[in-house]
Amino acid sequence: MADGISQTSDRTAARALRAAHDRFLAGELNAAALDPVVRPVIAGSWQRSLASGVDPDLVPAPTTRSLDDVRAAHPLAAALPVIRKLLVADALDAGVVVAVSAADGTLLWVEGDPAACRRVERMNFVPGADWSEPGAGTNAPGTALALDREVQITGPEHFSRAARPWSCTAVPVHDPGTGVALGAIDLTGGMAVASAQTLALVRATAVAVENHLALLRLTGAGAVPAAAPAHLAVLGAQRPRWITGTDTGCPRVRTLTGRHADILVVLSRHPEGLSADHLAVLLDEKDLDVVTVRAEMSRLRKVIGARQLASRPYRLREPITSDVGAVLAALDAGDLRAALFGYPGPLLPQSVSPAVARLRAELSASLRAAVLAESARGNSALLRRWLELPEGRDDRDGWCALRDGAEEPVARARAAGQMAGIDYAFGRPGP
Repeated sequence: MADGISQTSDRTAARALRAAHDRFLAGELNAAALDPVVRPVIAGSWQRSLASGVDPDLVPAPTTRSLDDVRAAHPLAAALPVIRKLLVADALDAGVVVAVSAADGTLLWVEGDPAACRRVERMNFVPGADWSEPGAGTNAPGTALALDREVQITGPEHFSRAARPWSCTAVPVHDPGTGVALGAIDLTGGMAVASAQTLALVRATAVAVENHLALLRLTGAGAVPAAAPAHLAVLGAQRPRWITGTDTGCPRVRTLTGRHADILVVLSRHPEGLSADHLAVLLDEKDLDVVTVRAEMSRLRKVIGARQLASRPYRLREPITSDVGAVLAALDAGDLRAALFGYPGPLLPQSVSPAVARLRAELSASLRAAVLAESARGNSALLRRWLELPEGRDDRDGWCALRDGAEEPVARARAAGQMAGIDYAFGRPGP
């Protein structure tokens, strides 16, 4: 297992680590004597942390400087959209945070699950704080930078006692031209974060960032703004959400009413703007009048901010991103895998808006047709993913394609059984 302790006896191992840490701080054990309880990479880091004068009972001091100029000038600012797409988007409701640090260990951005962001603030794991190894002791981003290698740290392996509730995985990011470390990408959360799968994900993100920076340098493109646009999440069974950044780097998530989500979806597809009459028809062609539309727009301004919405015609003043937009863009680019894995379920499934219903049907039908076409060419991996989704569970044609195309007897039998269940549920005669 790469840089992680076995989960077979977590509690016993954690107690042994805490005891070894206490004895090490008391001078009863030196770094060499910590083996086999403490991994060598951790023992060496504890030794360096102690030599640097890190107090295990203190958290890093809060920053007193403005980060705006530092962030704007940092090379990793240009790669933030890549990091947000590959890591932050999935972290928003997963109980984890994503941190991007500079080469000196200063945290530049800390984003992810809002509740987790608030929890890590208690140990000052916030933008501007010094989480280098000399500043905060053994921790994944700081130790990864100290060693210039990927590192995973489980809770009790941290030098600081305040960090013990967390586990983390960090990978350095290097300048594609010189090979010099620019900083590190870190994923912090529960014990599951210190897994081989997480390490592979963070490592892949770091490689994607380095490739992105190399491409920008090759094409001479300018830096991408660090500030992320507002994001609209409207796919799947979760309540629709409006997600914006904050000064601390942690996102602010607002749950939307169904009507407000409908409005934002419609406006996002009509950047030219819509009159109140036209918007009323797109939202509800029978029972919605202009007065109601205006009242809803007034309420929506209070939710997302007045500067975001313009009137006469109604439109979004600033570009936004959305999960439905990302899926459509991936389909347009021919990246079916990205489209499918970015699609947790139908667009606003409870919405009765004609415009939303049309887009929902368009998106679902486009994905289904693309998946079946890929399956006909012998690619059944994406078909399996489609069949796991709400729309796919009763897709008889999809299950038939899997039955006919799967090489494994169990997969063929599973598909045949699913088809029999669908036939029974819909009153179709058996084979």
